[in-house]
Amino acid sequence: MDFSDSSIISLVDKIKVEMFVDMDVYSFVAPSAYDTAWLAMVPDSRSPVQPLFMDCLDWVLNNQREEGHWGDIDGHGMPAIESLTSTLACLIALKKWNVGESSIQKGLDFVRENAEMYIEEIKDCCPRRFAVIFPAMLEQASSLGLDNILPNHVKDTVHVMDIFIEHRRIVEKEELVETYHYPPLLAYLEALPPNKIDKDQIVTHLSSDGSLFQSPSATASAFMITGNKDCLAYLKAIIQRCPNGVPATYPIDEDLIRLCMVNHLQRLGLAEHFTKEIKNMLTSVHRNYSTNHRSTVKDSNLLHLYKDSLAFWLLRMNGYIVSPGSFCWFMQRGDIKDRIENNYYYDDFSSVMLNVYKATDLMFPGEEDQLEEARCFARKLLENVISTTSGNQNHLHKLIGHELKTPWLARLDHLEHKMWITQEHDSTLLWMGKFSFHRLSYHDSERLTQLAVQNYKYRQSIYRRELEELKRWSRKWGLSEMGFGREKTTYCYFFAAASTSLPKHSDVRLIAAKIGIFVTVADDFFDEHASLDELQNLTHAIQRWDGTGLSGHSKTIFEVLDDLVREIATKYKQQQEGIDVSDSLKDLWYETFLAWLVESQWSKNGHIPSMHEYIETGMISIASHTLLLPASCFLNPSLAHHQLKPLEYENITKLLMLITRLLNDTQSYQKEQKSGKKNFVLLYLKENTEAEIEDAIAYVREIIEKKKKEFFEYALMDGLSELPKECRHLHLGCLKVYQMLFNSRNRYDSNTELIQDIQEAFYQLPDPEIGKSSSIKSTKKPVSLPQPLSLPQPPSFKKQSHQTTSYYHSSFDYKGTNNIAVKWASWPKWGVDGYNKSMFVTPKFSPCFI
Repeated sequence: MDFSDSSIISLVDKIKVEMFVDMDVYSFVAPSAYDTAWLAMVPDSRSPVQPLFMDCLDWVLNNQREEGHWGDIDGHGMPAIESLTSTLACLIALKKWNVGESSIQKGLDFVRENAEMYIEEIKDCCPRRFAVIFPAMLEQASSLGLDNILPNHVKDTVHVMDIFIEHRRIVEKEELVETYHYPPLLAYLEALPPNKIDKDQIVTHLSSDGSLFQSPSATASAFMITGNKDCLAYLKAIIQRCPNGVPATYPIDEDLIRLCMVNHLQRLGLAEHFTKEIKNMLTSVHRNYSTNHRSTVKDSNLLHLYKDSLAFWLLRMNGYIVSPGSFCWFMQRGDIKDRIENNYYYDDFSSVMLNVYKATDLMFPGEEDQLEEARCFARKLLENVISTTSGNQNHLHKLIGHELKTPWLARLDHLEHKMWITQEHDSTLLWMGKFSFHRLSYHDSERLTQLAVQNYKYRQSIYRRELEELKRWSRKWGLSEMGFGREKTTYCYFFAAASTSLPKHSDVRLIAAKIGIFVTVADDFFDEHASLDELQNLTHAIQRWDGTGLSGHSKTIFEVLDDLVREIATKYKQQQEGIDVSDSLKDLWYETFLAWLVESQWSKNGHIPSMHEYIETGMISIASHTLLLPASCFLNPSLAHHQLKPLEYENITKLLMLITRLLNDTQSYQKEQKSGKKNFVLLYLKENTEAEIEDAIAYVREIIEKKKKEFFEYALMDGLSELPKECRHLHLGCLKVYQMLFNSRNRYDSNTELIQDIQEAFYQLPDPEIGKSSSIKSTKKPVSLPQPLSLPQPPSFKKQSHQTTSYYHSSFDYKGTNNIAVKWASWPKWGVDGYNKSMFVTPKFSPCFI
């Protein structure tokens, strides 16, 4: 089905009215069948044969699913394992009041038919909450006359017996409240045997609101045991606030709900349609953080850490100022660290560590001490989770594996959106509660998923049409049939589309893709095909911007470039009130061709540049800025015309040039060693003769990681760059493409590596029955003065006397600084008469102190 833009806008408008006008954050959270059933069990003291909360009993009667169960469903539309305990609790409530006989029978049939399958799924890693609650619910159901719930062949299996053994171990060994278990055993009061219950301890541990650990089910049990009036007031407050089924936790942190909604909208690819709503929610969260900032967190627990780490990621990604201490506080809390280390394999702890790990991706300079420590702690535990559950991974474990295997910077947004739209276990999970995951309400989830599918299909239709247009352009100029080098038309469009996923940015995508195709052809011409004389003549023609005298491929390359520059300049002039950027574009391309020529001269003449000399030229020859800046002219707001000039690049652009060059070099040194090309990794070995290849790669990667921190700060925070936010985000999208291409190998040179990704991005539609797709596929203050580029000290080797040290004494200073600056010497004033056929000198692009 073909969805028009108007139908998407109509659905967006409808959702905005229904969900975000007079927004009730509690309406976003699905009711908990388990907790609602426990409130339904509470008798009325004035008439003990009737329930106190009749609305809860009515909810149980009216919300049994067609298959016979109550509670969660997964992305396949199948009951989640928590449905076993939710169903048992609902059966107990109905049986207690002798209502819903047919519902009871359907529920019993469901449990009898499905218990074995679910228990088999958790045989290697039974959640603590399930081991505590499931046996207790079976016993309570049996005490009410619901016998033989589990067939004998299931009851006698080793896995069921193991769960009962684990239940007895927990109940007998754990204290009601202790440091190493969260939630504490007392939070499962409704599942504890009478001999374990201490009324005094119950009352002692009631919160000021009358609840037992903010758990409706435990508090309902506490009231039935103690008759405490504060418990009763708490239960009545829940019913008043949530009359249509109670949540698994009450009260719910409203900022946490806002954060989860923003996270949900962004990962479904819907952020573009809800910019105002997202800004309002994040501004509210940020205001509360600023107002209630705590240097020490006395009462913080696992849920606070989940919220704080999610807030850090979302706020920082959206440009808000937030300190690492807002979530790294847990590293100074020995009790919480110990609790995590003793329980990391449980889903509630694993999901928190996953959030912590993700948050540490967004590291700025000067934050290493706090964030690196938290990152190492989280990664170690997450790796342990994966290693211990490799044969039986649930949805969360697959997400963890996805995160650890492929860093977020190497994942393109468009495909991430599809993963979340069609993931195996739907994306309605919000956060882990005492008994189960809190989920987005079914109605809201259904509407947002419908919108996400339409939105994704609409993008695909745009992308397919633009790709065909691009192929026609490539064929028109014969770029795909030049007989040498790499044909990358589809690849280049895929990169542009996946990193700028908004349909309104058609010019951005097409210009970026055309430049990418052209750069690939021209770079291959310099590297593999032409003689030095041909390259010098072509570069001189670019300098003069006159193709007279060129022939063959040189002539084609010049004509394509001339047409491309004219196209960009004409469109920019139309959009920007007559401003002509032709000269700036020509200077940009001359700079790039000059860098390619210098590198060709090095290779053909056998010249070995210093690392300093190489990086000056290599940052230009990688051409990431040559691709990015012209495309940025068609953003809204647009790149200013003066920011196209080589002498006026912003620091974020210079950082992009450096990082992309080094990323390329870490994965291309073997190929370039064979062809005689120069490479930063190989030059490091040349200047550090005792180093091994692993040392060189580690050294370059250390530079990359250091410079990424600076890049992220420029890309995400206002006030550090004069570039508009959309342009800075396009820089980030460009870096993600390069990181994806050179993360663990050179994917660009392969003709097959990206075929599946391209198929998914452009041609494979999301499953109309969402959730049935396969599992996750791994695949601004005043502008500051430029500071010197700093690279880490090289590792020391046994034979220091053999090292070349002159490199580290050059003006390209790699030591002791946090920010990059690039000093430009005067632009070369070579005209036709000053042309030196034997040698060109690249403009001095020198990362150094100024």
